[in-house]
Amino acid sequence: MRHLLKTKIGRLRILAILEGISLLTLVFIAVPMKYWLGNPALVKMMGPIHGTLFLLFLFNTLSVGVEQQWKFKETTWKVILACFIPFGTFYIDNKILSKL
Repeated sequence: MRHLLKTKIGRLRILAILEGISLLTLVFIAVPMKYWLGNPALVKMMGPIHGTLFLLFLFNTLSVGVEQQWKFKETTWKVILACFIPFGTFYIDNKILSKL
């Protein structure tokens, strides 16, 4: 895991995983707790965390894409699109980011 912190692509991969985990937590734990148990506390906590990770992933994708001179039509748009598709960050990490 330490080797990922040394490069911008590695840090982008970490953000992808964290964003995906935050969405999993929000969808499968926090939202059911809110509606089935009447306890919205976890949604109030995880919502802003997920939103922040989402934006960080988006901005870092653009930053890394410019720095690495990714062709927008080949790589950048796919990585950006992944954060709009539920759990797409896991897929994009496996198919694109891990190979860079």
